[in-house]
Amino acid sequence: MSGSAGNKGKVVLAYSGGLDTSVAIPWLKEQGYEVVTMTADVGQQADNMDEINEKAVLTGAVTAHMLDLRQEMIEKFIWPGLKANALYEGIYPLNSAYSRPIIAQALIHIAHLEGAVAIAHGCTGKGQDQVRIEVCANALDPGIEVLAPVRDWHMTREEEMEYAEKHDVPVPTTRKSPYSLDDNIWGRSCECGVLEDPWNTPPDGAYGLTVDPVDAPDKPEIIEIAFEKGIPVAVDGKKHGCVDLIEVLNKKAGAHGVGRVDMVENRLVGFKSREVYECPGAVTLITAHKALETITLSKDVMRAKSGLEEKFSELLYEGYWFSPLMDAIQAFMDKTQEVVSGSVRVRLYKGQAVVEGMKSPNAIYRYDLATYSDGDAFDHSSAVGFIKVWGLPIKTWTQSHPEYRPGLGAVKDKKLPA
Repeated sequence: MSGSAGNKGKVVLAYSGGLDTSVAIPWLKEQGYEVVTMTADVGQQADNMDEINEKAVLTGAVTAHMLDLRQEMIEKFIWPGLKANALYEGIYPLNSAYSRPIIAQALIHIAHLEGAVAIAHGCTGKGQDQVRIEVCANALDPGIEVLAPVRDWHMTREEEMEYAEKHDVPVPTTRKSPYSLDDNIWGRSCECGVLEDPWNTPPDGAYGLTVDPVDAPDKPEIIEIAFEKGIPVAVDGKKHGCVDLIEVLNKKAGAHGVGRVDMVENRLVGFKSREVYECPGAVTLITAHKALETITLSKDVMRAKSGLEEKFSELLYEGYWFSPLMDAIQAFMDKTQEVVSGSVRVRLYKGQAVVEGMKSPNAIYRYDLATYSDGDAFDHSSAVGFIKVWGLPIKTWTQSHPEYRPGLGAVKDKKLPA
């Protein structure tokens, strides 16, 4: 490592207290920066957050900031995503992706407060979090410089450990973890190790928020979730703040093995990656929310919304949260959610969250139109004219093209049974 390169000013480092960001403090100092750390509480399962701050100062940070971003992340990022039923590639609830825009936002905020010339993160050059943080940061402050020590220094983990020992940097462990973990209040991500072979079954050690569905209780648990304008507000009749509500559902659903996702996803940086996610509360809420929309939104709105849900998920995954298109999609989603209020009854059992019932004061589902029993209000005679008009384009085509009989090809040479 080179010696000090002079005083380049302050840099704000996104600091977790782990090996990479701990080693980054002395490394950035060697490059000539004064290091200010920013640790974001996004609901991760971490050691005492105050101890992380103290460790940052002991390691060489001139100032250590601790920000509780849980409520803001939920209200400004996760709830908009829930309104959009956000699932990357139809499966992944995007738990890691949600924390990156708000971390970038916090880094820029602290940089402005501190008069910093740069921000820094601990992402590698192979992951997509580097893209999310840097793109979001540049959207918020196009003039800010973004440093990536882990990407730039090309050290192996063993070399990082040696560097930490040489510089008296306390690290959580000296034994290599078999997994790369990331978690927040919306869920937990697990990769690397034996998971890199998609043929391998994820071992028990890959999970931390959910029980194995095989070992889950043999008796299902029925819960009721209330929504107001697309946002969950109560569980089993008890109102909760947003943080408490997700924590309650994480605990309830996790105890029944709900929310495990094992997938090979298409990463933004160009290759496929096998990922294991645990999102018990997220999966339960998305399942319930989608069900409530089926009785409150019209067919044409639901179909238009479906395409925009996919685009919303892609934008979030790819780091384009702070973009004109995302703003426009969110405005559309907010409008659709004005009528999505009501309650959904969900059965949690052996790894599944299954909707058993739903009701809404804004329901456009009508029993008298849907029933086949007494009380049927549907005008059956209107079907005759409707079918004639609906089928007229096809009838006209086949009358003009008698050779075109796609439905007869499979049977025209068949003989009727004797």
